[in-house]
Amino acid sequence: MPADPLLLKAGIWLGIASGVLLVLMLLGFALRWGIRFRLVGVTSFTVLLSLSCLAFAVSYAPRTVVEGSVSVPVVFDNGGDLVIAAAPANLAPAAYQPTVEQVALNLRGSGRHGDNGLVHVRLRRVEPQGDGIDRPVILAQADRSLRDGSVTVLP
Repeated sequence: MPADPLLLKAGIWLGIASGVLLVLMLLGFALRWGIRFRLVGVTSFTVLLSLSCLAFAVSYAPRTVVEGSVSVPVVFDNGGDLVIAAAPANLAPAAYQPTVEQVALNLRGSGRHGDNGLVHVRLRRVEPQGDGIDRPVILAQADRSLRDGSVTVLP
């Protein structure tokens, strides 16, 4: 798992600040300072920020970029076995397969269920047929395995 270096460094510095605030808080209680209860709040909030930064830094996963692909929005996701992304009108045919592969690779698998452990990812465009009638056209399709994360682009 890659760690985000900026968040990791911020988490470490916030952890150091939490330790300093903890010492000040204990000193405040020992000397009966008037701000001792405020120090409890500031210390606990700083500890929370530190742990949050460290947790997010460790769990961060950058998006995968496939050469020749275009970033497209996901317009339908049933949370299970079907994801549909919308292709722009000017998308070149050479970019269909890399784009659907990129969408499939960037799916997060936790909580999904699918037929035989597969999630079907489709790239589609809505084309006008005339008289206000539009028809969706599937440009490319890929299947992502929930078991091993592999992607198979279908012709």
